[in-house]
Amino acid sequence: MIRRFLAGLIAVLLSGCSSVSYYSQLASGQWQLLRARESVAEVIADPARPQGLREHLVQSQKARTFASEHLHLPDNQSYRLCADIGRPYVVWNVFATQEFSLSPENHCFPIAGCVAYRGYYSQGAARGEAALLRQQGMDVSIGGVEAYSTLGWFNDPIISSMLHWGDERLATLIFHELAHQRFYVKDDTEFNESFASFVEQEGTRQWRASRGLAPVSDAALQQRDQFIRLILDTRKRLETLYAQPLAREAMRQAKAAEFERLRLEYQQMRDSQWGGDKRYDAWINQPMNNARLLPFGLYDQWVPAFAALFRQEGGDWVRFYQAVRALGGLASQERKIRLRQLMNEYQGMDAQSTFDASRYK
Repeated sequence: MIRRFLAGLIAVLLSGCSSVSYYSQLASGQWQLLRARESVAEVIADPARPQGLREHLVQSQKARTFASEHLHLPDNQSYRLCADIGRPYVVWNVFATQEFSLSPENHCFPIAGCVAYRGYYSQGAARGEAALLRQQGMDVSIGGVEAYSTLGWFNDPIISSMLHWGDERLATLIFHELAHQRFYVKDDTEFNESFASFVEQEGTRQWRASRGLAPVSDAALQQRDQFIRLILDTRKRLETLYAQPLAREAMRQAKAAEFERLRLEYQQMRDSQWGGDKRYDAWINQPMNNARLLPFGLYDQWVPAFAALFRQEGGDWVRFYQAVRALGGLASQERKIRLRQLMNEYQGMDAQSTFDASRYK
């Protein structure tokens, strides 16, 4: 049945595509992932499997149950299956922008709608696409992805690429990906990823509390939030710069100066406020361009708005999802206006809330 359904899905995809080879690798990669699935319960019960793997999966199933029973995320076979893919990432996403723009080059699909990247199941294929885009003068970035959601079309497995982190990181991935199954708006990557990121973050807070664990260190949260704010501030300055009527060479020099300012401000913040903690050094010291900044705008832009909405609904997940659905049903511009209103409301929140609002500041 899966084979027949997949064949029909491939036919739909191919009927509207401009690159048969690209969609073929998508279909092939997804099919291989489906074939690799096996029951988590059976792996846990198999004494021949590594003990560490079995214990890791036991904890994952506790988080999976919590996701449905307490976070009201879909109760299906997703993440009650697992799959070994033998590589560190399931796909590699290629992000691209014009040289003087922070708008992503979107790619549209019949089911998922338009998204701000192209995914490849082969790192080599992703690098090949990136090289072609660079030849066209674009800013390009490649990011490995541990997991993705098929939006409920298939029962998504716990992929071996998700198992390199600890138990809590695995739980957060499950919460994030199930959120995409709970609600998804075509053609609005920022909305979808910010929504899933909020569910992931608040779900993780509640998951820790349910097990009697202390909240994640305020210092660690503050560092993460300060780093994200640094990137978002740089994005704003670049957007202002790119709107100026400058000659191309002058624009390139000003662009390079903004990225150098980002590095300098990061170093100052790291040394003066973080006690020299170098957790973000590897990222900040890589070659910089517009495309590398894209995920920050996509995954974090509206998280405070969803935090405000969650508070408005009294921390009730069912009411929150209903409110998210109503928000997602608005026309694109109306939705953005409402999200900005929620952002403003969030700014006025006091420190006390039905959830830990301080983690989003």
